[in-house]
Amino acid sequence: MIVDCHAHVFHHWIGACGHESRRIHKRYMQKMLTRTVAKTFRTRDGALSDTKALFGAGDNSWNGLKDVDFRVGRFGQLEFTVDGEDYHIQYMPVGMQEMTAPPELMLAQMTYAGVDHCILQAGSAYGRMNDYNAMSQKQYPRKMTGLMHVDEGLASTKEELAEIDRAYHDLGMRGIYYNVDGFSRTGFQWGLDDKKMMPFWEKIASLKIKLCVELSSGPTYDKAGYVANLLRLGRVLERFPDMACQLAMGPPVQHFAKNGVWEWPDEVAAVYKRESLVIEVMFPITWGGVWDYPYPEAQSLIKDMRDKLGAEKLVWGSDMPNVERFCTYAQSLDYVRRYCPFFTAREKDLVLGDNIAHFYGIKPN
Repeated sequence: MIVDCHAHVFHHWIGACGHESRRIHKRYMQKMLTRTVAKTFRTRDGALSDTKALFGAGDNSWNGLKDVDFRVGRFGQLEFTVDGEDYHIQYMPVGMQEMTAPPELMLAQMTYAGVDHCILQAGSAYGRMNDYNAMSQKQYPRKMTGLMHVDEGLASTKEELAEIDRAYHDLGMRGIYYNVDGFSRTGFQWGLDDKKMMPFWEKIASLKIKLCVELSSGPTYDKAGYVANLLRLGRVLERFPDMACQLAMGPPVQHFAKNGVWEWPDEVAAVYKRESLVIEVMFPITWGGVWDYPYPEAQSLIKDMRDKLGAEKLVWGSDMPNVERFCTYAQSLDYVRRYCPFFTAREKDLVLGDNIAHFYGIKPN
């Protein structure tokens, strides 16, 4: 069974998508794009540009976001204007004529690529996703497992704890997506292992909710920032050793693999090696715009991950539909399925589905 551990469905981004307002949703999207690897163009002539105009120097929180008339366009583009000049970021594939991805789109992609099941992650830039992910899971239970989501920095508040209870008891969701960059909304005033966050961790631990966590390097957005956030996660997992954790996006190549092999400091390797943690194998979404398919650089790193961590800790994911701005869905699978000869047949089965199926308790179709 092939299981994609990282996929998305979402309402049309032109609206609030479950947030308090369209303005709040656009703020989440703008913040997400301050650090994107998606290409940015000047709309007038297609000249390459960047996203530096989206935020001010010295403040990587929401307070640093600039007023650039940020808006949702068509054909996968998110748009903004600076000094009367229009720009757009090709965040979704060009063929996405409208910024929406219903579960039927993901289902069609899975059927074509030969994927049996997918895990629907969330993220505030996509919207308040609990009801939509739960609907997708209920409609296609043999094909989709939806993750719940909360406002990360405020996850221990009464309102967010109640939302976890609703998602778990009423919507039937058994996993949660949690992005450390969500702390930008509250100015990075505290981190995920802060004392004030303990009611949240105690809640998901008591309900045995599976944790899917995406680490950023904020607020400094450098190697030291990433390591600090990873060690914070390590302290949480040490306090709750039975908490199953999926590390979204995997280790950052730019910090730990500049020489083509993983070079992890001991304290970093110790977190990656925790028994309760699995790590995503998902290179095209971040490096597909730099490396050419079938990504031999990625295969070298996957082999090194296998050798250092073991195949039983690795889980394949795509980040659909975003990844199709760099390659097709089938290619985001085939660079592992067809071009990793160092895997034994059993190891390939583990990485491409069995590990994550066991993690979430997914039964074979």
